[in-house]
Amino acid sequence: MRVAVTYENGNVFQHFGKSEFFKIYDIENGAVKSAEVVSTNGQGHGALAGVLQGSGVDVLICGGIGMGAQNALAAAGVELYAGASGNTDEVVASFLAGTLVKGSSNCNHHHDHGEGGCGHHHSEGGCGHHDHGEGGCCH
Repeated sequence: MRVAVTYENGNVFQHFGKSEFFKIYDIENGAVKSAEVVSTNGQGHGALAGVLQGSGVDVLICGGIGMGAQNALAAAGVELYAGASGNTDEVVASFLAGTLVKGSSNCNHHHDHGEGGCGHHHSEGGCGHHDHGEGGCCH
């Protein structure tokens, strides 16, 4: 089994669609056999599902993620654990122990994530409420 986690400085990156790196864990017999940090090569939003599928990923653990990306992951056969935070190694240990909650963390258009974020109206660099673009929201 291969498990990918959105990655930034050892922690779960909170904006799936803007992920620059994934930490991919190879799991055998319920334990981590190996792990490596891989670049998304500038891919974003829904295209990231293809990156994960191409890497043979079975499970994605992430923070925030929009519906377009969730749909793309489902179509790619990647199981989703959203709403995670903290150290990636600890989150994967929770997943392996069966204690990681399979939540969902959709884009919330009722507050602004700040510069480049997911504002209610189209903000510079953001996805905006009315223009989701290819692959869904900013996460």
